[in-house]
Parts: sequence; C-alpha cells; structure tokens
Amino acid sequence: MIVKAICYVLLLSAMPFFASSQSNPDAREEFSRRNYNPFPEWKLNEQMPNDVFRFARLRYDSYYGYGRHGKWATDFPDSDLNFSYRLHELTSLEVHPDPIVVDIDPQQLADHPFVYMIEPGNIFLNDREARILRDYLLNGGFIMVDDFWGTHEWENFIRDGFKKIFPEPKFEPQELPIEHPIFHCVFDLKEKPQVPAIGHALQGRDMGITYEWNKPGTETAYYKGVFDEKGRMMMIICHNTDLGDGWEREGENEWYFREFAEKKSFPMGINIVFYAMTH
Repeated sequence: MIVKAICYVLLLSAMPFFASSQSNPDAREEFSRRNYNPFPEWKLNEQMPNDVFRFARLRYDSYYGYGRHGKWATDFPDSDLNFSYRLHELTSLEVHPDPIVVDIDPQQLADHPFVYMIEPGNIFLNDREARILRDYLLNGGFIMVDDFWGTHEWENFIRDGFKKIFPEPKFEPQELPIEHPIFHCVFDLKEKPQVPAIGHALQGRDMGITYEWNKPGTETAYYKGVFDEKGRMMMIICHNTDLGDGWEREGENEWYFREFAEKKSFPMGINIVFYAMTH
C-alpha cells in the first residue's frame, strides 16, 4: 500500500490561470464524454484559491500530428485526472482538481511552473517554439518529459526538440544517480522505475520483461536531468519508461496497478513534482 506522505511545499501565489475553452481541451469534459461515472472532485482552499498546483500538459507539434489526437495527447485525460487526484490524496499539496492543456505560448506557460510533455519521440519544434521553451526553463519553469522508447526516438527528440532549445554543450542531459534526492524526497525508491505500457506489461509478465521489446535500445530506464548555470534542474527526461500509462490505467488491471502504478508510477511522479516545486 502507498502510505500517506506529508509534503511541505511552499508555493508562490500564481496569477489567474489562462485557458481558452475553444483551443484547450478540458480533461474533465473529455473524461465525462467517454465515461458514465463522474471523476472525483474536491474543493480548493477558498482563502488561497490561486496558491495551488495545477497539472499542465504541453501540446506540441510532431510528425504524427498536432490536433486533438496528436502524440502530445497520449493517455489524456485519464492520466492527468488520476495523477492530480493521487497528488491530492497522498500529499498535503493543494492540488487543482482540473488539469489543463497548455500550448507553447509564453502567456500560458507563465502560469504553470511545472509542465508535462509526453511521447516526444517524434516532436518537431520550430525556432519560435524553441525560444519560448528556452525562456520558460531559464526563467524558472520545469518540464517533465515522459514515455518515449529506444534509440530512434531518443535521437529524434534530441535533434528536433532538445537541441533546438539548448544547443550548448553545457546544457547536455546528465544521467541522475539513484542517490539523487528526486528518487527519495517523498517516496524512497530503491531503483529507477521502468513502467511499460499495460499491453507490453501483460505480454511480458511471465518473463519479467518491463520494456518495449519491439524497439531497439529499450532495456534500461534512464532519468536524465538538465540543469541551468546555477545547478537548478530545469527538466527531467524519463526515457524508456511510461509513467503516464501507470497513472492512466490504474483501474483496468489489478496486477498492473499493484506492480507498476502503485509501486512505481505514482511514487516517481509525486517525487518529481515535489522536487520541482521545492528546488
């Protein structure tokens, strides 16, 4: 069982959230459209309605589309809703019940110190987007990159995404040792968690395989940090693991939930948020 963790997080009061109901899909509306049962809701602190963490997913362009069903939308909205609920349930962090999708836009990004980017193995950033993300990160923002696998997707992400943001060698991603506080700040993890998508997990269950074997170079999970000149981590790159699927699929299969969502995906995700908001 995941034990309740007490997280003491100091948050600066945020500006009013910016969102366009036409251009930014609503996670709760999308969930309700596809499901009969309502998702858990909770009330915010009325005295400090803006002093709250809100899970923000980044919408980006890729070779496989930008719109509602682009790579950026993988696991949406269940993943975002489940993770927000677990943050609310398992920590003392004030969490907004409605996660949000943000574009690569300085106004939207400015309201969110933490942004989640998923499946960037086919990302394509133009020069303007790269400058916006660079400014966001150097000015205090944090991006969690998740769910891309193998040598090919890594090379694409570095070439068409990361190197456009940070071409300088001084910003090269650095593999984080297991001793790094991000693996221990709330939940004390003994290994770097590798979470396969539920289909790969079920197929590899009897063999103990936790990687996507249909892609070369997927056997080992990597967690790489990107640091600014003062040593602050601006980005964590979770490669060869799919934490978001553990968040999304928690109610679909009890074995997958116990082995991957409960033991790995939620603890690692909570650690990352806690570390990003306190360092």
